[in-house]
Amino acid sequence: MNLFNDIRALVLDCLQDMAAQGVLPQGLDLSAVTVEPPRDGAHGDMATNAAMVLAKPAAMKPREIAEALAARLREDPRVLAAEVAGPGFLNLRLAAQVWRSVVGAALHAGRDFGRATLGAGRKVNVEFVSANPTGPMHVGHARGAVFGDALAALLDFAGWQVTREYYINDGGAQVDVLARSVYERYREAHGLSPEIAEGLYPGDYLIGVGEALKAEYGDRFLNQHESAWLEVIRDIATERMMGMIREDLAALGVTMDVYSSEKALYGTGRIEAALAALGKQGLIYEGVLEPPKGKAPEDWEPREQTLFRSTAHGDDVDRPVRKSDGGWTYFAPDIAYHFDKIERGFDALIDIFGADHGGYVKRMKAAVSALSGGRVPLDIKLVQLVKLYKNGEPFKMSKRAGTFVTLRDVVEMVGADVTRFVMLTRKNDAPLDFDFDKVLEQSRDNPVWYVQYAHARIASVLRKAGEAGVDTSDAALAGLALDGLDHPAELALIRKLADWPRQVEIAARANEPHRIAGYLSELSGELHTHWNRGNDTPGLRFIQDDKATMAAKIALARAVGVVISAGLGILGVTPVEEMR
Repeated sequence: MNLFNDIRALVLDCLQDMAAQGVLPQGLDLSAVTVEPPRDGAHGDMATNAAMVLAKPAAMKPREIAEALAARLREDPRVLAAEVAGPGFLNLRLAAQVWRSVVGAALHAGRDFGRATLGAGRKVNVEFVSANPTGPMHVGHARGAVFGDALAALLDFAGWQVTREYYINDGGAQVDVLARSVYERYREAHGLSPEIAEGLYPGDYLIGVGEALKAEYGDRFLNQHESAWLEVIRDIATERMMGMIREDLAALGVTMDVYSSEKALYGTGRIEAALAALGKQGLIYEGVLEPPKGKAPEDWEPREQTLFRSTAHGDDVDRPVRKSDGGWTYFAPDIAYHFDKIERGFDALIDIFGADHGGYVKRMKAAVSALSGGRVPLDIKLVQLVKLYKNGEPFKMSKRAGTFVTLRDVVEMVGADVTRFVMLTRKNDAPLDFDFDKVLEQSRDNPVWYVQYAHARIASVLRKAGEAGVDTSDAALAGLALDGLDHPAELALIRKLADWPRQVEIAARANEPHRIAGYLSELSGELHTHWNRGNDTPGLRFIQDDKATMAAKIALARAVGVVISAGLGILGVTPVEEMR
């Protein structure tokens, strides 16, 4: 049940009726007509912009359309009042029974309340994390992992078939650096001093890999040229690092559906096939690029390269796919990888990159546009940095990692639930401050505690009601007559509850799961405010002497709990029944 969609459907029916009767012209585009909460709740329950957006194409005054529409809306029993405001906005007030029906709908649907059909069963690929397999994941990866996992869950809730995918960057120079770093730990395992030269990975996490190599190969690679051991150690080290990364993701509650390897694209003809598909469109050519910005002509050596005409699909400049020495650029396998996604039949693609990959957005969008003939949209979300604080100071640690705070460090300090929720309190492209002290304190300033406390409070009144003899099962509560829920404060809480399906659609359309965290904070705030009102107004308390009255109020509490639980499920956070 999406009450806002239901009332919008009513508005559209009235508009079509007006067109049939000649009040409006035939064939008007109604797609821009919205029904939303008004900016000021004192103006009504809902507001529609119908008259404002239709005035120009109808060649009519907005107020004239609004008054005619209001007259028709008043004929529906769900609409108590329809009032024209300003130049032509239309504010609506709904009957209390309409709002109360939301409680029953939430209890009937359970955690499926608010599920949308936006995806219509279409297939979407969400690629996220995709960290280089060179060590444990750091706190920046944690934010990308949480964002990607929550976005995937949100899209699933909105009706998409979702595939979570990790692209293993195991085909570049960084895995050779990893192998050389592990070799020094292998030497260390034999009692030699490791030579961790500049550019190698210094973290202690590689010590165990070196010891494992010694156990398996003995001294076979000691004092050997790297040509004798580089490939073997590279493969072993990459496998061990991916095992570590999988464990890190599991600690955060993230499970991937697919792991794809960059290395598997080389020597298989897949890169060539992707570029051939672009070549058939005349988008691959031999040319010389202009000097990069900031380089004087005398510092620039023009070289002929194989280029992708990405400017034909919205990019700023054309991009090289093969270097002058014949090797592939970094971009070439990425093109092939996305071509593979398209050929796997996805209807939409989402890539989640770190903020330092902003320069990759236009070229990647251009490649997908060209390879899919514009059929498959690609949305690229950039995830900004996380700044850690403790005791009011910037927080740095992790001898194990060498130079950064690991994902595992954070999870072990505050837990996966806290980590996930806090990572979703800001939009992905906004910087995030993660204060270890604040995320563990029990106060309104701690968003995860505030939401969990609301859920725990609801669980507590359900237990008390059950002890008092009230059947608190969802089936029993959903079948109750809720006419007793008539106080303005109770109806205000229900209105917030009714906004849940609309918020799901808004968040899913924009690929912004942080909106779910924001909504849960607002809904929890409404619940806490209502709870506190009961201190002054006993009739608003959930626990009452009269069982029938109590049962209706418990139904409202449980409905709020259902939505909080569903929202936390999207965020990957476990709702708690009791606060310690």
